Amino acid sequence: MAMLLRARRLLTEEGWLDDYQLRVDNGVITAIEPIPTGISQRDAELLCPSYIDTHVHGGNGIDVMDEAPDTLDKLALYKAREGVGGWLPTTVTAPLSAIHNTLARIAQRCQNGGPGAQVLGSYLEGPYFTPQNKGAHPPELFRELNIAELDTLISVSQHTLRVVALAPEKPGALAAIQHLRQQGIRVMLGHSAATYEQTREAFDAGADGLVHCFNGMTGLHHREPGMAGAGLIDSRAWLELIADGHHVHPGAMQVCCCCAKERVVLITDAMQAAGMPDGRYSLCGEQVEMRDGIVRTAAGGLAGSTLSLDAAVRNMVEHTAVSPEDAIHMASLHPARLLGIERQLGSLRAGKCANIIALDSGLHLQQIWIQGHPHPL
Repeated sequence: MAMLLRARRLLTEEGWLDDYQLRVDNGVITAIEPIPTGISQRDAELLCPSYIDTHVHGGNGIDVMDEAPDTLDKLALYKAREGVGGWLPTTVTAPLSAIHNTLARIAQRCQNGGPGAQVLGSYLEGPYFTPQNKGAHPPELFRELNIAELDTLISVSQHTLRVVALAPEKPGALAAIQHLRQQGIRVMLGHSAATYEQTREAFDAGADGLVHCFNGMTGLHHREPGMAGAGLIDSRAWLELIADGHHVHPGAMQVCCCCAKERVVLITDAMQAAGMPDGRYSLCGEQVEMRDGIVRTAAGGLAGSTLSLDAAVRNMVEHTAVSPEDAIHMASLHPARLLGIERQLGSLRAGKCANIIALDSGLHLQQIWIQGHPHPL
């Protein structure tokens, strides 16, 4: 199907183009060119790449770990309504059999396709963590790193496992990082009490970045910079960021931008309660409660978020004074680069997949096209 979209402003990797149009054929961008003189009609105020949410546990009352056959279809449609064209369903610490079943379901959906945002693979968050910064993860289900066990997870996922999160101070962590990277899997560090030095050693071994920076890790202190400090200063490290103003203070969001603007990856870490009214929900098999949009465990700790990725982009502009184009790149180009799929997704360029969003001047979603097809909001 051929399509022509005209915009007042169109965002490329190099910046905004004023009064440009984008041609699409069979789900692929074929050309980006100036709008001919004399044509006043515009299809969008802003045309941008659709967002990529690399870290999603659920939303709309649904959890990625749910066994219902339409779970991922419903979540994919929900994610599309916040401008997300591609996402990674993310597991939680659970019995190994439940994780295996979820990875297998994600693999099937990844390979078969379906409605809504594209499932790009899976993200394994847990069970290879340590108790000190466990978040909502049940420490009694934490496991030791084992290469054979990791290979089984990869096999069960039919090689659609894209990211593994782990605590770098665990025995065998450096060998596990090297092994996973040899399989083309990204490794993120989190839910850990690792020191600055241990974190740097993990980056040296091939780890790719930090799971939701500042949350679930040793913080920045002037005598022990911790995991957060190691990630902020290491140019190899991608920094996941939950930009809701609750998980990370706006001042800390600004620190990320000052130190690592080109390495920030906006995520939602959204769980079942996202898009739902206040009340009781579950995460990692435990009951949690949402009040005023903030989800907490019985002990008072934060338990995932209810953030949408389009709101995260707006929050970055409002709270950190980064430009709209930089904030949009943090939710599109940067996650594509983290996953190594920037040749196919993450920006508007001829030859790339036509995952596109139209935004108004306030960065609110007006329309989304996934593989060249419009999706209802």
